[in-house]
Amino acid sequence: MKEFVISKETTERAVLVGLITPRQSETKVQEYLDELAFLADTAGAHTVARFTQKLDYPNPRTFVGKGKLDEIKNYIEANEIGMVIFDDDLSTKQVSNIEKELQVKILDRSSLILDIFAKRAQTAIAKTQVELAQYQYLLPRLTRMWTHLERQRGGIGMRGPGETQIETDRRIILDKISRLKDELASIDKQKSIQRKNRGKLTRVALVGYTNVGKSTLMNVLSKSEVFAENKLFATLDTTVRKVTIENLPFLLTDTVGFIRKLPTHLVESFKSTLDEVRDADVLVHVVDISHPNFEEQIEVVNKTLQELCDGADKPMIMVFNKVDAFSYVPKDDDDLTPRTRENIPLEELKESWMARMNDNCVFISAKKGINIDELKAKIYDRAREVHLSRFPYNDFLYQKYDEEEQ
Repeated sequence: MKEFVISKETTERAVLVGLITPRQSETKVQEYLDELAFLADTAGAHTVARFTQKLDYPNPRTFVGKGKLDEIKNYIEANEIGMVIFDDDLSTKQVSNIEKELQVKILDRSSLILDIFAKRAQTAIAKTQVELAQYQYLLPRLTRMWTHLERQRGGIGMRGPGETQIETDRRIILDKISRLKDELASIDKQKSIQRKNRGKLTRVALVGYTNVGKSTLMNVLSKSEVFAENKLFATLDTTVRKVTIENLPFLLTDTVGFIRKLPTHLVESFKSTLDEVRDADVLVHVVDISHPNFEEQIEVVNKTLQELCDGADKPMIMVFNKVDAFSYVPKDDDDLTPRTRENIPLEELKESWMARMNDNCVFISAKKGINIDELKAKIYDRAREVHLSRFPYNDFLYQKYDEEEQ
């Protein structure tokens, strides 16, 4: 059966490939390739070159044109490259044709993300979810695994051994997918019972793009030691901690990060983990404000949340993290080019669309401990509103507590 692990003790050298299309500008492609390079680094590969090509649409046979494929092939042979990673999903036919031409390992964005997930999964539920996603990814790509077997001409009584093996493997994989879905359904029931057993405590969930600092913030707020690292998808498993701010206890959840072009079957597989988001009373959307494309990352997260929560309107606090890493380059007075995010100071950004969020946003640095008290106050206010909607009698107790504090 096909293995998904690409990381080895020795770092593999890889090149990246992306397409510039009418829907995807060169600037956008370079941004995507930056992220793909980060994904490759997380998986254990070293990116040594990038190749892009302008096409109206991907070549149905080889994704890129013949001339570009020859250019990639020459570079691979001259620089001992062992892997080519494409920024978009490839069809079975494309992978087969490209492998035949380049004679190296071919991966697309989905298979790379799956490798990282397989590497990062620690708990039984995460491993089961990853395995299910792997088989769902593998199922439509079975034909490329049997191209080395000679096929006979079609017709009654003329089915070749390769085709027979494909059908056998397809049945095996479908059986495994069914079994894994049953396992996840069973785990989901257990998790649902656990959530019910937590009582009616207010639930606050940290959500956001991958590598924005959710786990670091979790450690700061809960005073725990959740694994945090400057890598994409450093944590896959949902972590829940009981936190008390002033006189109010609540449950704080750290969830898996989102990413652009996240494989659909991966989202489906992790829905039981993301139930913590659906069941949350308050969402804390963590954003890396130092990232040049943080606004697009916000859109990706909001779109995913819309799908997960079925459009439910939940109270949300926007937390712009990593203000200590924010930087900009002032424009010269005689520079007439349009301003970009890189030319806008943080104080001016705060007066833009962020100002319309009123009390629903805060600027912090979880790593440096900047404005953490302000964030705690906002979480306390939102969590208290939820708590009082369930236990109105406690309003008297809170008022008494506030008077004593004053």
